[in-house]
Amino acid sequence: QVQLVESGGGLVQAGGSLRLSCQASGRAFDNYAMAWFRQAPGKEREFVAAITWSGSSTSSADSVKGRFTISRDNAKNTMYLQMDNLKPEDTAVYSCAARLSRLPSVVYRDQQDYDYWGQGTQVTVST
Repeated sequence: QVQLVESGGGLVQAGGSLRLSCQASGRAFDNYAMAWFRQAPGKEREFVAAITWSGSSTSSADSVKGRFTISRDNAKNTMYLQMDNLKPEDTAVYSCAARLSRLPSVVYRDQQDYDYWGQGTQVTVST
């Protein structure tokens, strides 16, 4: 089992940047594929970006391509989401998720694929 804790959220003006972190504890972090999801008020949770256990493959939603970058540091048991050129529509609670997988190139985009979740961190982008 793995425990996940997000950090790095906050209030930022449109066009600004934030870096989210997802710290994992428990079993070997490099056994897990990871992802970021977000949920805005009144909306369903949606996929943002995902990464394989090694970091060799990633995938991101069309709405964030070119602006958000997912990465991980297995030595630090941490996954990151670098968010640049933020827009008001990026306002949401961002949660990280994990699932056991050592497949080298399979990236999971569906929230139902994930077994472990963090509590989330609020990101608010003002105009």
